[in-house]
Amino acid sequence: MSGPFAQLEGHEQVVYGHDPPSGLRCIIALHDTRLGPGLGGTRFFPYDDETTALTDVLRLSRAMTYKAACAGLDLGGGKAVIIGDPAADKSEARLRAYGRFIASLGGRYVTACDVGTVPADMDLIKRETPWATGGTPAEGGTGDSGVATALGVFEGIKACAARVWGSAGLRGRHVAVQGVGKVGRKLVEHLHGEGAKITVADVNPDATAWAAEHAGAEIAPPDKVHGVDCDVLSPNALGGVIDDVSVRELACAIVAGGANNQLAHDGLGAALADRGICYAPDYVINAGGLIQVSDERHAGGWSRDRVTARVTAIGDRLHEIFDYAETAGVPTSEAADRVAERRIAAVSRLRGVWLAPRP
Repeated sequence: MSGPFAQLEGHEQVVYGHDPPSGLRCIIALHDTRLGPGLGGTRFFPYDDETTALTDVLRLSRAMTYKAACAGLDLGGGKAVIIGDPAADKSEARLRAYGRFIASLGGRYVTACDVGTVPADMDLIKRETPWATGGTPAEGGTGDSGVATALGVFEGIKACAARVWGSAGLRGRHVAVQGVGKVGRKLVEHLHGEGAKITVADVNPDATAWAAEHAGAEIAPPDKVHGVDCDVLSPNALGGVIDDVSVRELACAIVAGGANNQLAHDGLGAALADRGICYAPDYVINAGGLIQVSDERHAGGWSRDRVTARVTAIGDRLHEIFDYAETAGVPTSEAADRVAERRIAAVSRLRGVWLAPRP
């Protein structure tokens, strides 16, 4: 593919939505729906321009395809972004207008929370479309999916520890947590309960102050945390923390966190492997939130026990990927891609592009 649509290569469908009365500008990207409808969160973020927003949503939607496949879910990859500052621009009118754009896709895209959106936002979106998950429990949703994501990251860190040191125990291990938001805060609680030494970094001083008070965490500058001398670096903020510069400054044995797109480009998986750093592929370790909201679609309604069991199994899935990487002689990031692609290829023989059921 060439020309103005070259960036869309590999995606099934990309939709731009604009509702002038509410001020809505959004992009919905469907990467691959061979396993099922594309389920992915809505990111509400003040992008510099639409080109930057498009680049982000394309990367995120592709990662959702691989995340769902590796998690064993019958879902495809989708993601959406709303361009704006959620603190200043979020409104009922804008969210409901966005819900109508989702409705126009007829069930091929199902949304959930992401950066800048919360369960109450999903309640508003759901007034316009049934294809919204992760709303408040009062409205029949499962609530904050960050709880499940944090649990999955915690289990993933323990799986990495078992791989590197022969024991999943984290008592006395030093974990540097970048980002103390919805996921990072719950992760800090898990780590503190396990007896880990914790360093935190966040652009919000209230978040790091909480971690210092409640978990005895040390505080590092956000732009320096990747270089902290520690056992585990856990990125839980925005993506791209591992780039060509920072990868040489890492002083850890493990990189395992909940952020999406932690590697600035694909070649960095090999760079981590060359340095002997165990990397937990981000879309595998952070699948807990997707597992939770996808369970709302279960025929019998969602089950907390079923979600917990599936999230806890993220550690087992990482061991499978580590074994594959070792046998094939490839970085763990490539191994995860291959495991996902193998499942997509096998199951997609049974179905093609997802078409929502007729009403």
